[in-house]
Amino acid sequence: MFATILRDPDAAKKLLDAIADSPTGRRSISRLARTCKAICEPALDVLWRELDSLLPLVALFPNNLLKRTRRPGLGLASHSSHPEDWDRLLEYGKRASSVISPAVFATISDHSPQLIWKVENTAALEASTLFMNPELQSLVLEIGHRVPKLDAYLSKVCSLTQLTAFSFTSPTTLPQNFTDLLRSQNTLEKLSLVAPGALSRQIGHWAASLPALHSLELDLTGRSVIAVEGFFDDIIPSGANTPSDTTSNSSILSGDEIDFTEIRKSSLRLTGDLRNGGVFADLQHVALTGETANIAVFLKHITSQLTSLELVIEDPPEMTDWQDLSFIICDHFGGSLRSLRITATGSSRFSELVRSTSRAGDPTILTSLACLVRLEIDLPESTLFRDEDLQCLAKACPNLEMLKLCPMARFSATSGPGLSLEGASVLTTNCRRLHTLWLVIDARRGSEETLASLEVSSRSLLRLHVGHSAVSDPLHTTILLSHLAPHLEILKWFHEKNRPGFVEAHALGWQKVSDWLPHLQDVRLMERARVAAMEKPKVVTKDQSVDATDKRTYVNKFAHVRPKTSERATQSTPSLVDRMTQVKPDLLSVFVDATPRCVETQVDATPQVCHKSVGAEPMKADAGVDATPPTVKRQDDIHHDEKPSPFFHRYDFHAIPSVFPTVFGLLAFTYRIFLTYPLAIPKHVLDKSLSMLHAEKANGDEPSRESHELQDSSSCSTTTELLDRDIPPVCL
Repeated sequence: MFATILRDPDAAKKLLDAIADSPTGRRSISRLARTCKAICEPALDVLWRELDSLLPLVALFPNNLLKRTRRPGLGLASHSSHPEDWDRLLEYGKRASSVISPAVFATISDHSPQLIWKVENTAALEASTLFMNPELQSLVLEIGHRVPKLDAYLSKVCSLTQLTAFSFTSPTTLPQNFTDLLRSQNTLEKLSLVAPGALSRQIGHWAASLPALHSLELDLTGRSVIAVEGFFDDIIPSGANTPSDTTSNSSILSGDEIDFTEIRKSSLRLTGDLRNGGVFADLQHVALTGETANIAVFLKHITSQLTSLELVIEDPPEMTDWQDLSFIICDHFGGSLRSLRITATGSSRFSELVRSTSRAGDPTILTSLACLVRLEIDLPESTLFRDEDLQCLAKACPNLEMLKLCPMARFSATSGPGLSLEGASVLTTNCRRLHTLWLVIDARRGSEETLASLEVSSRSLLRLHVGHSAVSDPLHTTILLSHLAPHLEILKWFHEKNRPGFVEAHALGWQKVSDWLPHLQDVRLMERARVAAMEKPKVVTKDQSVDATDKRTYVNKFAHVRPKTSERATQSTPSLVDRMTQVKPDLLSVFVDATPRCVETQVDATPQVCHKSVGAEPMKADAGVDATPPTVKRQDDIHHDEKPSPFFHRYDFHAIPSVFPTVFGLLAFTYRIFLTYPLAIPKHVLDKSLSMLHAEKANGDEPSRESHELQDSSSCSTTTELLDRDIPPVCL
């Protein structure tokens, strides 16, 4: 799912921002960062971008540095001298772009380019100096209550920073030396002052002297027209200080004399003789809040080519003041203004926005804004738009790309919206670049003239938000909408049942329109493509005769021609402009993940075991051997007479037994050669033949029983083995 979203970083960022704005969005973003590695970095950037407390940063402190881990307000036990102890804090701290917290800590380092500090007391305001550093570029201060000694705080801030954007909102009056304290901040590009004393002449002169200022925001609520004029007193060019001069210094008057400077200025304003000069030449964006008359007076003094204008006025405004404001906008900034936003103040917004008031703001007064690209008018208590107003806007702003006309408006059941879907066809006809449209309409059936015209069809309109619009016939509304915007991609309306002004019948009708619209758009485009292919350009022919008669005329005249010469000298002096440019190198920190990749692979090293059985049964043979010893009559048994013999007397009887074995061996050898061997050889051949016969029988799966018997018996031997033994011969 996230692989497709991450292909477009802007789409991923908008999706994460939408999740973060939900009630449990930060918890969902945190879980998402821990779940998917691919979307971890964008999710962490959104999660740490704006902090409402310093506790997430303090939780990253090393535990051995704090006196008590659970009470970081007690400070640090010791200051760490190892930079690596703060790596984890700096790694996540660089993602934080704004911190809103009144907590005070002893030591902390912050390198965020923007700081938003909202406080309610002096102690919390002093704590913001911990974040002041030369790298800080934008500072937004919002003070809820009156804070004393504001000049000392501003002096310390200016000594530690060099800002490009400064915003100050407070009920406390600005110090008298406010311009002297901020004199060193000469690189300011954006300035916003919403505090008493912001319209003084000193601040006006200081703001006009800023060379790089291109955005200015002021609050004119509750101020008089003379106070607004006083903002430009010191920056209006004037002559020498004379007693009759309106800009003479009142300080030269004595204490008893009365200063008539303001009285003379007021009289000159009434007669129109007050001289005005060009101020804020490089200003491009202006945001003003207050009464319509004060805003008109302020814009009358601006001579720069504004490109963006944001006005927050009291609703409903006075009709004459609204006309003056519209005339000044079209006359002074009609050729350069690209974005115009007019909304109502918070005090003029009521809980019930049902249109029951009279018509006050008239958008038809905007006559010529040729370069206007974006127009937003949201005056819910006064402005009621009609189809005639759309015609005037289409003629005055032909290059509109985004138009919002009271998108949150809701009406009662009796009085519906004054705009119709068919009336929006003038915008699709004249504003060919219009791609986003927000308005509340009454969707009715379109006329035949509108459905038959192809000029009302827009190729650029892609997004339409109808809010609490009414719809009675979803089918005919879908047909008309597919004709006006055949390439429309997004159609939105309010479908929340708990939203005030919700009508279930209208919500169900717009749901049907959203379901049917893609199918009718495909049919429209297919039919138009086929008609365009069938149409062929026709060749226009015309017969015409031409007189080709040659006429010649001869005239004799003498003419004296002398070239006319003239001498002219031009002296050109280049205009030199001194401009200071501050160059700051863009620093980019890149972290490379050099963690080696480890791959675990399992190898099956189990040895292969094969079981085989071999028949090793010994061969057995039964053979009978006659082991009866023969009876031999030995000479030892012969009894000799006890008579002495001459033989016995002559020889020793102990030598006689040694002679007998030798004789018996010779007899046994003779017996083996001549009697036993001739009989044993045929017996041995017979045994070999029988063993071969048993081996051929045992070639099958089961071994021969005879072979087992022949080989298992160790006590029984073959005939040959018996013959090989030494058997004593038997004398027969």
